[in-house]
Amino acid sequence: MIAGDGGAGTIASRPLLRPLSSWIPARRFRGPILGGVQRHGRTQSLPDDATGVAAFVRDRCRLLPVPDVPGIRLYLAADVYTVWEQTERELGGREVPPPFWAFAWPGGQALARYLLEHAETVAGRTVLDLGSGSGLTAIAAALAGAAAVTASELDPFAVRAIGLNAAANEVAVEVTGDVLDGDGEGAEVILAGDIWYERRLADRALGLLRRAAERGALVLAGDVGRAFLPRDQLRPVASYRLRVAADLEDKPVKDVQILTLR
Repeated sequence: MIAGDGGAGTIASRPLLRPLSSWIPARRFRGPILGGVQRHGRTQSLPDDATGVAAFVRDRCRLLPVPDVPGIRLYLAADVYTVWEQTERELGGREVPPPFWAFAWPGGQALARYLLEHAETVAGRTVLDLGSGSGLTAIAAALAGAAAVTASELDPFAVRAIGLNAAANEVAVEVTGDVLDGDGEGAEVILAGDIWYERRLADRALGLLRRAAERGALVLAGDVGRAFLPRDQLRPVASYRLRVAADLEDKPVKDVQILTLR
């Protein structure tokens, strides 16, 4: 799993030697966009039990306000390791990536805040949110007046979380799968929050953003400085100091940038 070279085990055996965010680039996990369950180098499909998965999300999370993003509530977990272990038990002990869908990550928080403060960015336009996770950024785009919002996500737990979170905020968000080989599905605005934590994912995402920009789409990324952020390809347009989940990051308050392509 993430914290070592061994095989399956309980989350309790993975000590928090450093924040979860620093474990994310581990080679065995592809993250929320490439998604799925990965075991022994192969991606496995999860059972598509919409009712059961949605109930799992509701039972393990609480509907709470998102820190520093006024007006949005999400189903959020109190403890990453507990939900991670429960997810594996739900799947009969199979190894799964961290529950990206159960937390508001800093890049998504910042992008959501930016969209709510600059609604003209997405108002009346079509929007694609890459690696949506909880759906936070997609929901913010919808609340800011986007004509239509699509979230790209493969993890079936995240897909159900997005549906629950969108309903809780009374907005509509469609969900699609892996779109990284395209040019953004024709969307006029492409959002990318906290996706720069794994090299292959970062390379594919940057390729999509470039292709989308070439056809005239606006590209916005939110990031706290992940390992594979292509700094030489992006320029900042805004920054926020945000409260974040302490067990996901190395400190409770982080500076997060909103960026676009150079």
